[in-house]
Amino acid sequence: MDPNLLILGGTTEGRSLCTVLADAGVHGTVSMAGRVARPAPQGMPLRVGGFGGAEGLARYLRDNAITHVIDATHPFAAQMSCNAIAACAETGVPLLAYTRAPWQPEAGDQWTHVADIAGAVDALKGPRKRVLLAVGRMHLSDFTVNPQHAYVLRLVDPPSEALGFPEATVIVDRGPFTLEGDRALMEEHGIDLVVSKNAGGKGAEAKIIAARQLGVPVIMIDRPAIPPRTEAHSIDDVKRWLGHALTDLGV
Repeated sequence: MDPNLLILGGTTEGRSLCTVLADAGVHGTVSMAGRVARPAPQGMPLRVGGFGGAEGLARYLRDNAITHVIDATHPFAAQMSCNAIAACAETGVPLLAYTRAPWQPEAGDQWTHVADIAGAVDALKGPRKRVLLAVGRMHLSDFTVNPQHAYVLRLVDPPSEALGFPEATVIVDRGPFTLEGDRALMEEHGIDLVVSKNAGGKGAEAKIIAARQLGVPVIMIDRPAIPPRTEAHSIDDVKRWLGHALTDLGV
């Protein structure tokens, strides 16, 4: 039986994986939550929207004869990852998490680790700073309780409503970003503090390297805990996991 994949997407790595598998003739569907108004081409048919929790995802797997699930969501999409674990356990569909290693501090980094968004908000109490707030659109409102700062916000889509910050600069752009570009951005805006999720990977790492080079401190939000699951860290690892289903297609 030919594989029929469901790829839970939303990352640069997931998009690259879909392109490689589609070019090899592998059938599958990419699912995205719909938080980005203009998703980049994925290389496979795209469905947008939630499933209705783990139960709804399990129903989708059965109704669509899904043979394999690959979770290539953002490392902070913990609820979706937990739903995938539960749904695949219920249906017996094999699950692989295609993940990227978290960033690790290096010489010159000035990181303050916090456990979650609430910890980052608390860490921003204090005197005014010029803050590069790189946490995504979903959590911006949490930071409005610290209105003393001047914020620089880089978003994939323009904000659809007022952000609630007395002083904020919005930059609409989509990664991957370059070190030269992020260093220039931080120098132009006089950034003296970065707030970032530990997303890992190369697509958003430029700001972390730029902060290191410029001596700018970083409030680093650690990843949420996700139950154990099989993980892969490269496209070749994914191919090996799919095994004979892909070998038969010449991948």
